[in-house]
Amino acid sequence: MVQVVFWIAIGVVAYTFLGYGIVIGFLVKLKDLLSKKINQTEKEFLPDVTLVVPCYNEADIIKDKVLNSLGLEYPNEKLKIFFITDGSNDNFKEVLSEFPQVKLLHDDRRAGKTAAENRAMKFVSSPIVVFTDANTVLNVKAIKNIVRHFSDEKVGCVSGEKRVLVEEEDSASSAGEGMYWKYESFLKKMDSKLYSAVGAAGELVAFRSDLYRDLPEDTILDDFMQSLLIASDGYRIVYEPEAYAMETGSDSTGEELKRKIRISAGGWQSMKRLFFKITPFNHPVLFFQYLSHRVLRWTITPFLLVLIFVVNFFLLSQGVIYQLLMFSQLFFYAAALLGYFLESRKIRIKILFVPFYFCMMNYAVVAGLLRFMKGSQKSTWEKAKRKS
Repeated sequence: MVQVVFWIAIGVVAYTFLGYGIVIGFLVKLKDLLSKKINQTEKEFLPDVTLVVPCYNEADIIKDKVLNSLGLEYPNEKLKIFFITDGSNDNFKEVLSEFPQVKLLHDDRRAGKTAAENRAMKFVSSPIVVFTDANTVLNVKAIKNIVRHFSDEKVGCVSGEKRVLVEEEDSASSAGEGMYWKYESFLKKMDSKLYSAVGAAGELVAFRSDLYRDLPEDTILDDFMQSLLIASDGYRIVYEPEAYAMETGSDSTGEELKRKIRISAGGWQSMKRLFFKITPFNHPVLFFQYLSHRVLRWTITPFLLVLIFVVNFFLLSQGVIYQLLMFSQLFFYAAALLGYFLESRKIRIKILFVPFYFCMMNYAVVAGLLRFMKGSQKSTWEKAKRKS
C-alpha cells in the first residue's frame, strides 16, 4: 500500500508539471487531424475599444505608458484610453495633464485594483474593454490582434501574452520567471486551441463589456476570476500570443516570492469561489483543463512533494529504483539550495535556476494557503518591485 501511494503521488506530480503539457499537445494534434480546416479570408474587425490602465503611485512610469498607448496601431476615433489612479498621492495629475487624449479616473479612496476596475466600467461605453498594467509595454498591434477574436460570438475574453524581459545578469528569480512564463505560454496556447484558455493574464486582457461583472472588492486575482466566470457562462477564453505585454523580471528573489505568495493566496480564494461554477457535469472539457492546469498545481502538489520525499526513506530497502529516486531528490533539492545560496551572493548559474524557482514556487503555494486561511492577503497590496 505504501508503494502504491508513493507511485500515485509521483504520477500526480509528474502529470501536473510535465504530463499535462504532453497530453494537451497530443489532444490538440488529434483535434487538428479530425477537424476540417476551413480556408476563409479574415476580415478586419475594428470595434470601439476602451483601454483601461490601473495605476497606484506610478507617476515615474505613467508617461512612458501613455506614449506606448498612444502609439498603438488602432483607429484613434475607435480607441479611448482611461487611466485609473485611485488612492495615488504622487504627481500623476501633472504628468497626465500633458495628454488631453487620456481620460483620468481618480478617487481618493484606495480600495484596490478590483474596486478601481469596477468603478471604471461605469464609464466604459464600448463593446470591448482592454485592461493592461502600467509597468508593461504593449506591442504596436496588440489591440488589433487581441480584439479580432471577438468577431466570434462564442469568445467572451481574450488573454494576451506576458513576456518577461530577462538580461544576462538578472537574478535567478527573474530568469526563472522568464522560463516559467515560456512554458506557461505553451500551455495556454494549447488550452486555447483545444477549447478554452484557463484564465487570463492581467498584464493584457480583453473582455466583452456586457459580460463584465462587478467582483467583490477583496478579490485578489481579478483577471483570473473575471475570465473564469465568463467561461463558466459558456464563453471561450482565447489566448493570443501576438498581443503581448512586456515587463522586466522581479527586482530580487524576495520580491518574486512576495508576488508568488500573493498569487497563491488568490488561487485558493478563486478556487473556493469557483467551486460550484466549473464542474465536470456542466463544463467537462473546461473542468479537465482547469483541474489539470490550475487546481492540481495550486493545491496538492507541494504536499505530495513532501510525501514523496518522506515515504521514499521507508522504501530504500525495497530495491535500487527507490535508492536512485532518493538520490535524485537529494540532488535536486541540493541544487535548489545551492541556487538560493549563490543567488544571495549575486552569483548566478543558469542550470540552478530551474530547481531554485520550482522549490520557491511550491513553497509559495503553502505560504499562500496559510495567508488565505488567516485572511491576511489584502487586495490593496504593494506591487513587487521590478527591474528598471
